[in-house]
Amino acid sequence: MINCIVVVGSGVMGRGIAYVAALSGFAVTVVDTKSTALEQAKKEIESLFEKGIKRQKITSEMAEKSLNKLRYEKDLSFAAETADLVIEAVPEQLAIKKSVFEALELHAPAKCYFATNTSTMSPTEVASFSNRPDKTIAMHFFNPVHKMPLVEIVRGLETSDETVAAIKQVAEQMGKETVVVKEFPGFITSRISALVGNEAFYMLQEGIGTPEEIDKAIKLGLNYPMGPFELGDLVGLDTRLNNLKYLHEKLGEKYRPAPLLEQYVKAGRLGRKTGKGVYSYTGEEE
Repeated sequence: MINCIVVVGSGVMGRGIAYVAALSGFAVTVVDTKSTALEQAKKEIESLFEKGIKRQKITSEMAEKSLNKLRYEKDLSFAAETADLVIEAVPEQLAIKKSVFEALELHAPAKCYFATNTSTMSPTEVASFSNRPDKTIAMHFFNPVHKMPLVEIVRGLETSDETVAAIKQVAEQMGKETVVVKEFPGFITSRISALVGNEAFYMLQEGIGTPEEIDKAIKLGLNYPMGPFELGDLVGLDTRLNNLKYLHEKLGEKYRPAPLLEQYVKAGRLGRKTGKGVYSYTGEEE
């Protein structure tokens, strides 16, 4: 039975997962090597609880109970010792994931499941960094985690049926809908989203319309809840670019990143997290 979840990485996705997990009754430890990152994560998670109370999504009692289930830790080896499930939410760079899973293998108990929160990368390859490929899987959460209803569960080559069932139960306890898919680069959602987002940048590059016009056309014409530029700024244009580079390498020319997207990332225009992406967010209330 899974009671204790360790979330490795305290960025936007990591703290979102931690918030939802704690609210769902799990004991949660957020791990990051940087004290400043942990302090920021704690502040953001507490803010989510405050907003939840204000909007009457949760009660003060629920928030207090959940906050008591959260702790923050710099030492991954210490945190992993009591984990039933580790959800890795570090940047989409294979070398970083490799170092995390090699460390986890040394310190996590044999019963512990490993999950990678990835939108494109191979859970089979990630599983090769440990000695428990049968207990390793991908859990693709969506941003913002507390609002988005889906978790895409992706089994690797050697992921066991028992692991799939256990992870599906965890996601459902978090209040999420699930789809279980076979491993293939980009899975289902990222392949479609990457194409739409990249094509929008080509349209902008070609002068077909302004960002506002392109977003409005997609939202009202195709019934998308967010336009591709709004979504890209929310996810992070650097994340979008990394995903496209990976899909371009694995699936070919149709995923070649738009030059304008690469320019934006080189300029540091990464989206909401830097205050400016396709749109400007300076002075905007979170």
